Amino acid sequence: MSDGISVITDTTALRQTYEPPVEMARKKVLDYLDPHARRFIAMSPFLTIASTSAAGTDCSPRGDEPGFVQVVDDRTMLLPDRRGNNLLDTMQNVLEHPQIGLLFLVPGLNETLRVNGKAKIVTDPVVLQSMAIKGKIVPASAMQIAVEQVYFHCGRAILRADLWNPEKKVAREDFPMLGTVLADQIKGFDADAANKRLEVAYTTNLY
Repeated sequence: MSDGISVITDTTALRQTYEPPVEMARKKVLDYLDPHARRFIAMSPFLTIASTSAAGTDCSPRGDEPGFVQVVDDRTMLLPDRRGNNLLDTMQNVLEHPQIGLLFLVPGLNETLRVNGKAKIVTDPVVLQSMAIKGKIVPASAMQIAVEQVYFHCGRAILRADLWNPEKKVAREDFPMLGTVLADQIKGFDADAANKRLEVAYTTNLY
């Protein structure tokens, strides 16, 4: 017990809480990118990437035109690093601990694709140029990912969330702009100026 709450502290107790996984769940885990995984990645404009280090764990979004993640071969992918906040949390984690987890989403599809592997940061000009936006905007670096585990998740989570239902879309006015949020969190922050910059960036300067 912890503060009156029952807490699981070992694998045996955890397994006793759940039914054993079905055989199909075990067999679906591959160690390479099959044609279905390759096609899903080519269709995906959005993923999340989880990484960790001694300082903690991080999960970060990545998004671009479908196919922005390049499949080099059955066990290798390239993920370009586009302009962000320059905190570099994920990449600093990778330098310390290369193990990462990716979750790919495709709008309209209920299945998701999970890819686990080891990443390293590359800056080879030829590699980066191949991921340039419109042949001009070259990423500062990319992650070369050695694939170790690949498997599809069924659509239960997306269906429960009703994620792709346009009627469930949250209106912009129902949640404050990021500048307003930051102004509440950071003393002296100019919300109006920040929101104006964000509106411009979101429409004309995504990269």
